[in-house]
Order: sequence, then C-alpha cells, then structure tokens
Amino acid sequence: MSSVDSPVFPAYLGVDVGGTSIKIGIVDDSGQSLAHGKIATEHEKGPENGVARILSFAKALLEEAGVIWQDIRAVGLGTPGTMNVKEGELLHMPNMSGWNFFPIRSYVEEQSGKPVAFINDGNAAAYGEYWVGRGREYDSLVMFTLGTGVGGGIILQDIPLHGDNSHGSECGHITIESGPDARICPCGQPGHLEAYVSATSLVKRAKERLAAGEASSLISVLQRDGVISALDIANHADQGDVFAKTLVVETAEFLARGITTMMHIIDPAIVVLGGGMDFGGSASPIGQIFLETIRRTVTELTFPVLAENTIIDFATLGSSCGYIGAAGVARKQYGQISS
Repeated sequence: MSSVDSPVFPAYLGVDVGGTSIKIGIVDDSGQSLAHGKIATEHEKGPENGVARILSFAKALLEEAGVIWQDIRAVGLGTPGTMNVKEGELLHMPNMSGWNFFPIRSYVEEQSGKPVAFINDGNAAAYGEYWVGRGREYDSLVMFTLGTGVGGGIILQDIPLHGDNSHGSECGHITIESGPDARICPCGQPGHLEAYVSATSLVKRAKERLAAGEASSLISVLQRDGVISALDIANHADQGDVFAKTLVVETAEFLARGITTMMHIIDPAIVVLGGGMDFGGSASPIGQIFLETIRRTVTELTFPVLAENTIIDFATLGSSCGYIGAAGVARKQYGQISS
C-alpha cells in the first residue's frame, strides 16, 4: 500500500464495475484512497458471484488499509449500462446479459449489511473528479470519458444528474451531425458524438481514409499487423505523421461541438476530459494539441463569456476516479461525519 495521510473516518467502500474488471477501493471521509485494487468481472458467472467476490476482495483491502468493517459507513456502487437508479435495479448491461434486470442495490445491502449508494459509472467518475480531482474547487462539472465508447457525467452543486428515467448525463449521445451522411452510433441512432470521437470511431475513420489512398506511416502498421489502434494513431501523430495528426485534430473539433452543447445547456464551471483516449494528456505533445484544439474550437462556437470563463482540462484521477467517486456519493448520501 502506498503511503497515505492519517485516515479520516468514517470510511467508504467504492466499487466501479466494468465489463472486464471491477475496481474497488477503501476511501476515507476526506477522499483519500487508503487501499485499492481490481478483480476480473467474470460476468458470465452472474451478479451474485460478482458481489461475493467484491466483498471478499474488500476484506483484503480492509486488512491492507488497517481498517475494520465497522469503520465503513456505506458502499458506493457505480455500474455501466442502463439502470433504474431510484429502484436500484440494473436494466441492460452491454456484454453482461446475465446481469440484466438484477436488483443490485438491495442485494449488495443484504450481503454487506451496509447502505448502498447506486450510480451510473459515468456520474461516479465525474463525482470523483468533482470531489477530489480537477474539479474540486468548483460547484459544477461536466465530464466526458473517452474510450472504446464515450461516457460522461454531470455534477451540479454536489448533485449527480441522473434524470427522471436514469438516462441523464449521457454525454456521448449528444447529436452533433444530421443528414444522410451522419455516422451511426453503436446505439443505432445517427450523428451522436460517440460515432465521431470514440477510439472505435477514430480507427474506423482512419481505415476508411487509408483505403481511399491517403498517405500515412500508419499503412506500414496496417500491413504488418492487419489492424491499427487509437494508440497507434496517437503515437504516429506524436512522431509527426500529418495524416495521424489531422485525425486527432478532427476528433478534437468534433468533441468541441459536444462540449459546446453541454456548455449552452448546463453552463458548468469546468469541463474535464478523462478515459483512455486522451492522447497522452498534458504530458504528451499531441495531447496538448488535442486540448488546445478543443479550447480554440469551443471559443469559435460559443458565447464570449462562456469561452472566457469555462475551464476545459484533462481529468487528474486516472482510472481511480470511478471507485473514488462512488465512495464520494455514498459519503454524500450516508455520511459526511468526520471523527
């Protein structure tokens, strides 16, 4: 376990369920991660098995952190897919069909003996950044999570926005294109942001243009491996490949449209960008170009007062934001009492 400051109790168990892995952490009342790790989801074994393994792993984390179960005030649980937040029920879990229509909140409460805060994984990640990450100094935050797909979260005055039908904060499904040439989103609808700025769509656009004869050093990767990845595109852009750099810039311009729409609707203090497809973030030259292109394009598209005052930046918590945010929501609902 890495060195941490003296824990502030009560503590919380944060859980971030993903399709391939589940991230779990013990988080204290100040937002400090006392111990964390991950287990394989093994979704084919069903949700009951998954919950049992989560709680078993949590016991090991408690021992590592020097915390007892009585110190845990509540559990925060973030999951992907569609859900009924009010009822605590999973509805449709992409690629995890055995978890569909499962009353996960009540089941975790029964098995753990603790109250459970249930939240969409995108809002959990956003709350983590809002609570102790890049957005910790602000009252409102919108987060775009860029990866295989595009997720997101919205936090307004300490409240995650999930909507009346638990479908709020779906930032990846903003419509940015219309007409017969609009790309089709994996959800089946045309013109959604995810169809333009996800890693999947980036690779698709690259392969289409390479097949049409555009020149790039990526051709050698495609010939050698038979595939290219978003990471390949980022690396070749960093190495000066004009084609790859153009793809990154275009992706930033598409994303700026979605960000601008959210700014016009929500007017957040800060917009943060997280997930695996940040092109290396601020530590990478191409990541810096990506961010500056977004900022410049947003300035061109929005009102001057919003362009001047809305912060757009990379997230800071990395892959920890989900379980930390889930723990933070549990704290919001059941705790916030330091001792």
